[in-house]
Amino acid sequence: MPDTSLASWLRRLEYQHEKPVQLGLERVDIVWKRLTSDIPKLRSRKEKPKTISVAGTNGKGSTVACMEALLLAHNYSVGSYTSPHFLSYNERIRINGKMVSNNDLVEAFEIIHDASKGIPLTYFEYGTLAALKLFLEADIQVQLLEVGLGARLDAVNIVDPDVAVVSSIDFDHQFWLGETLLEIALEKLGIARANRPLVWGESSYFNCYEPFITKTDAVLLKIGEHFHIQPHGRNSEIICQTSSSKLATFENLKDTGIPINSKALALQALIAAELAIDCGISSDTLNEIELMGRYQSAQFNGTSIILDVAHNPAAARMLAQRLEKLSGSIFAVASVLDDKDWDGIVDSLQPLIKSWRIAEIKCSSRGMREHEMLKVLYNRGLAGSAYETIESALLDAIRTSCEGDTVLVMGSFHTVADALRVIKPEGDWA
Repeated sequence: MPDTSLASWLRRLEYQHEKPVQLGLERVDIVWKRLTSDIPKLRSRKEKPKTISVAGTNGKGSTVACMEALLLAHNYSVGSYTSPHFLSYNERIRINGKMVSNNDLVEAFEIIHDASKGIPLTYFEYGTLAALKLFLEADIQVQLLEVGLGARLDAVNIVDPDVAVVSSIDFDHQFWLGETLLEIALEKLGIARANRPLVWGESSYFNCYEPFITKTDAVLLKIGEHFHIQPHGRNSEIICQTSSSKLATFENLKDTGIPINSKALALQALIAAELAIDCGISSDTLNEIELMGRYQSAQFNGTSIILDVAHNPAAARMLAQRLEKLSGSIFAVASVLDDKDWDGIVDSLQPLIKSWRIAEIKCSSRGMREHEMLKVLYNRGLAGSAYETIESALLDAIRTSCEGDTVLVMGSFHTVADALRVIKPEGDWA
């Protein structure tokens, strides 16, 4: 008898495959072809949704969120697939801005399990196939796919995107992607397709990456060259290139929780996909959008809290640039997974943090151990204390802070999720 609860299916999927991550397209592609040939509704659909795939070290989720908001504001039907999640697995798959139901996910997992017929699939591969299936069944116009890890061999890459977006290139997941920025760039470029737009968001080291980009035969749209961000006092203007070589200008964009780069990538990607968007509606939409865990502001017991999933040095540097604008002391509540460059993260934030409170991530076997995190802090002469849980670390930071101070929660989706459960336990973050 099949499992009927989403929770039981998710537990099952964690052990479906002997490895938590196994890159490669052959297995998942076989199962997807079986699904699309065996299910009449999938087989009969003549017009496939327009696809925009997003890879990169940082900024993928925020770019997808911006595109989703923009498309909804212009009355397009849209499916969005992102990972990981904070409080509910359903966050990963959204149709027209709403999370899919438990029942839809369970039904999808059961059908995928039957179609796999002995082919072992990972947790992420099940989720990817479920998203693609649900999007086709919903008859959406546009699907936005965030790459989970890398790009070239990521399950998302079984779909040929109409537009590929590479948000940034930096060090992360070196075990799978390579030890150099060139190796990492080559993996990310795996989503690019010949003669189709490639929206490139990494402005540094471009001369090194250019030969790899050229080999893809994609139509390059590079930030700072083909589309631009122009600061205007406290606001910004984004200027994008259109197919007619005319410029589309988006004015009076505010500094919000989502980086301006992500907004620029989203706008250029939608224009490159030949989706009609109005400049005024788009600017208004981008000024209002918020995204959980990305420089997210909250208040709890009168204390200002910022939640950010920054989990590598590049993201920490961007976070530091934003924190510099704050007044008062900053108390950090942090925890990371054991494959992260904790020393590099601390180095980026060290001048701004008054004291650190750390706790091990309990819900993952990959959480970095308490003594390893403390060792980095102590070797740098920093004030750090360990706590049994992220919740207890957060509550102590709040008790210690004074009016005008800020508590920063950062380092992982897991860390931010634990804090969210404290700040708003009912989980209503809509």
